[in-house]
Amino acid sequence: MHISDLGLSPLRLAPWRNRLAALSLLLMAAGCAPLQPPSTGPAAATRPPVILVSIDGMRPDYLNRSITPNLSRLAANGVRAEAMIPSFPSKTFPNHYTLVTGLRPDHHGVVDNTMEDPRIPGERFTLSNTTAVGDRRWWDGAEPVWVTAEKHKVRTATMFWPGSEAAIHGVRPTRYATFDGKVSANARTDTLLGWLDGGKAQGLGFLTLYFDDVDHAGHEQGPDSPMVNDALAKVDQALGRLLDGLAARKLEANIIVVSDHGMASVSNTRVIRIDQMAPAGSYRVISSGTFAGLEPVEGQAAVLEQALLQPREHVECWRKAEIPARFEFGKNARVPTYFCLAEPGWTLATNDKSAQKTKGGAHGYDHRAPDMRATFIAAGPAFRNGVVLPPFDNVDVYPLLMQLVGLKPLPSDGHLEPLLPALR
Repeated sequence: MHISDLGLSPLRLAPWRNRLAALSLLLMAAGCAPLQPPSTGPAAATRPPVILVSIDGMRPDYLNRSITPNLSRLAANGVRAEAMIPSFPSKTFPNHYTLVTGLRPDHHGVVDNTMEDPRIPGERFTLSNTTAVGDRRWWDGAEPVWVTAEKHKVRTATMFWPGSEAAIHGVRPTRYATFDGKVSANARTDTLLGWLDGGKAQGLGFLTLYFDDVDHAGHEQGPDSPMVNDALAKVDQALGRLLDGLAARKLEANIIVVSDHGMASVSNTRVIRIDQMAPAGSYRVISSGTFAGLEPVEGQAAVLEQALLQPREHVECWRKAEIPARFEFGKNARVPTYFCLAEPGWTLATNDKSAQKTKGGAHGYDHRAPDMRATFIAAGPAFRNGVVLPPFDNVDVYPLLMQLVGLKPLPSDGHLEPLLPALR
């Protein structure tokens, strides 16, 4: 496991005072103390550390299965949301980067787990392409919490998080781990606790912890499978290990547990084949599955467009500029020329072979579909007890993180107001 240290650089600060005044009024109206301006530099580092935990693919209704006692305890002693609405597309890398930047995927540039960029010719970004994942050019369209924090001398540590292996804007977390899916949930937790040994002397103000067990199980056997329940129990145990480890170290922390998206059941009986939608030789597939991104082969744009832009059951296709505005998606150069979105429960397969392999579960659908909803739970000295928040957008997590870390947020698509009732 590779751990790296880097130097610090100055920060471009975002406007804050006008929003601060409005938020203070809201807090006073709610019976809370007025919000104080976030501190910067060493003062911010003396706050309780913020630990952002991601349980990839966890739907909020999974909490109702009576197999997550530690998550339930955290929610009962703190705050939970009825649901958190992911950004579109409801995929892993786009939403993880949204959570730590407050920007929609169309704005931060990580528009899919698989993508191309005309400004990075000849290269293709995929989850398995470790070179691309560590290439800052794919991530430099935004600035995540850990980069801003490091620039302000607040040390950070990421136990796996999309983007954390790249030197975004030339900055890395103080401590980070190169992703290795074979590392168990307990081992990931123990690594993070090891980084916190010595308590506040370590000076870590922001940490992340990422679990992918639930997502893998959901893809393999579907959201209602025993495999998902086993994965939930395993991750919940690791979370209990984190809580016990913090208590043993007498370390108070603000813990925020999130997921990036939910999961829907799919089947090889609900498949739309791309090779039956458009003529062979007229297109190149950038991505497929719950949605498909297609580029026309040179000289075939008219042929492809005529084939795609016609009414079909269970799928709708658009020119990128005409993707419905509610998705807030389609202006980024990395979005393919043509974009097709399947109805929840259906998938777009490239051919018969890939169609037959369709099983289990999937995500990437309309981000407001019930099965795509994500989880939000928070507890710690900054949070009230027993609060249940109505659904809110995941872009709002970023200003909350920055407030807790004690730094001024950069301009984003998020707002702190929906989360004010959660704060002491």
